[in-house]
Amino acid sequence: MLYKILFSSVLSSLLVLPAFPALAQSSSALLSAAANPAGDSLIIEMNKAFKSANKGRLAQLLPQARGHLLEPWAVYWELRARLGEASGQEVQDFMTRYAGTYQEDRLRNDWLLLLGQRRDWAGFAAEYPNYRMNDDREVRCYALLVEHLKNPSLDVKQSDEVRKNWYAQRDADDGCNAAAERLMGAKNLTSLDVWQKARLAMESNRPRAASNAVAIVAPEALGMVAELSSSPIKFLADKYLAVRTVRKEIITLALVKLAMSDSEGAASQLDGKWSLQLTAEERNWLWGLIGKQTASRMGTVPAGDALAYFARVTKDTDLTDDMLAWKARAALRAGFQPSWPLVLKAVNAMSDDARKEPVWAYWKARALLATLPPESATGAVFAQGAVPTSGIAPQRAEALALLQSIASVRGFYEQLALEDLGQKISMPPRPPALTAEEKNVAGLNAGLQRGAHAISIGLRSEGVREWNYATNLHQKGGMGERELLAAAQFACDRQIWDRCINTSERTPTVMDFDQRFPMPFRDAVVKRSQTISLDPAYVYGLIRQESRFIMDARSHVGASGLMQVMPATARWTANKIGLTSFTPEQINDRDTNITIGTAYLKLALDDLGGSMPMAAAAYNAGPGRPRTWRNGPVLDAAIWAENVPFLETRDYVKKVLSNTTNYAAILTGQPQSLKARLGQVGPRDAALPEPFKDLP
Repeated sequence: MLYKILFSSVLSSLLVLPAFPALAQSSSALLSAAANPAGDSLIIEMNKAFKSANKGRLAQLLPQARGHLLEPWAVYWELRARLGEASGQEVQDFMTRYAGTYQEDRLRNDWLLLLGQRRDWAGFAAEYPNYRMNDDREVRCYALLVEHLKNPSLDVKQSDEVRKNWYAQRDADDGCNAAAERLMGAKNLTSLDVWQKARLAMESNRPRAASNAVAIVAPEALGMVAELSSSPIKFLADKYLAVRTVRKEIITLALVKLAMSDSEGAASQLDGKWSLQLTAEERNWLWGLIGKQTASRMGTVPAGDALAYFARVTKDTDLTDDMLAWKARAALRAGFQPSWPLVLKAVNAMSDDARKEPVWAYWKARALLATLPPESATGAVFAQGAVPTSGIAPQRAEALALLQSIASVRGFYEQLALEDLGQKISMPPRPPALTAEEKNVAGLNAGLQRGAHAISIGLRSEGVREWNYATNLHQKGGMGERELLAAAQFACDRQIWDRCINTSERTPTVMDFDQRFPMPFRDAVVKRSQTISLDPAYVYGLIRQESRFIMDARSHVGASGLMQVMPATARWTANKIGLTSFTPEQINDRDTNITIGTAYLKLALDDLGGSMPMAAAAYNAGPGRPRTWRNGPVLDAAIWAENVPFLETRDYVKKVLSNTTNYAAILTGQPQSLKARLGQVGPRDAALPEPFKDLP
């Protein structure tokens, strides 16, 4: 009680200060607040105290943070650390004091979660309309539950939204689980909806989330869930009958668990004693999962094995989009030619949202063109410029319309679509120059100022979140296009390259390539690349994906610097190129990082026959994996890249090659081809020299 009284007096002293405008201050005030090294040290210390949950230290330091540019963060950390014991009035006082800021809405997000956990539906309903970010699935589930409690005849759209949010939550959460439990009780969700959530959680190795779902539909079976999670093989060996619905679903969960580590074993079990005991939907789900797991073993298991499992599925719409995506990938690398009918069948079975993604719009278009009837396949398939779709076969018209719908320089499949339509990849026209007024508005945006300053003193996570809020979430729909360009330029001018790039990438109709594809340290990068016969565009494409040009970037696995080099890799490469004076501390030195990163990339490129896609994969996942993934039939590299088993590496390879093509257009001033950089991928030619076996 004494602690609360003491803090209330501290907070009150803060709240009687002159109002701190949310979005604009005078430039002199901002500069004065920012130029405060002692205050910066205090803020950093408070951040450390917050991360260590040191409430006493936060309360002690808080009065000294008054007037600092990052004051809203300081007050937020102190209040957030003890939110569970704070009064509603204190929360409201904070949100009034810092109205319009990221910290106000961040605390509102935290408060709404707490109100939901407390089942304070009246308090939640009163505060939720003020919530601006609207990017927290659990909060949204609580809101849908409140709507249902007010109006039990919840419509289908709201039920679908609960299901979508719940399925997307990998870890166990109270909000979506509570909403699902209520909606199932009201028969707005079915028992199958709940069991499918349990399957998805088990597939993701989230046993707690799986147990939470099972507790809704069959609490009596929770003991079996724990047992099968521990050892699915032992569990299945001890069971012989699955007559009732709950037992069928529990056996299905055990087979899901087994399939994640032993797909052949799960197939054998399913083909044996469980095949006739499970429902058609359960069997389809399991065959789809086994097919997915098998398809992801590129280079060690033929795609035909995966397709054989997928062929056991009697109804493709019983499969998830992820399973169908792997069916399409397996069909793409089915042999020396893709199985285009199977690609088309898999994509057509996906949800509307999945089919609209550039990846599947592109491959569907290719499949439609490849399966044209003979009488429709005559004549030129592609043409320079826009392709008229009137007066041609409907299937051909649909394919060309799909390509046209995504064709641009924005990304990997967008660039491929552009080339398939007979066009090259060129720099888009620059947007009209920003006016002094537009730049000034961005410069006076307090959210951008706080974000930039937090990043400058090492609070990158906090700065990025505040920046993203200011550009994306503060107003409905985010900033307008010209505002985004001005905000991006604000970041570019301060060499905050990741915010420069990410902010500019959000402009929907214009593209400023100077912002989206900056080239810091151009002399160093180009000179070093050319010295070792490496394409500078490729190096820039990789750095843009690796670090977004953040000098002190450090990954969760310990990679450092512009080119994100691991310590062991740095030592090996330095030794290989004769850099005898290298010490581990030098890896964050710009020139040393570029020297070692480019040298390693060149060694990987040479080791993998000059294949840019494989070398990019090696840079991200290590060289051993792409050496394995290349085994099998010779594939177009676009098909190979789409089949890379790891999501991170698959995304990485495509983005690096897309970046490279755009950087080449900038550096040369000439139209470019992504396809020319992709080439083909296949087994290593035995006549070539052995690879660097010690390449890390």
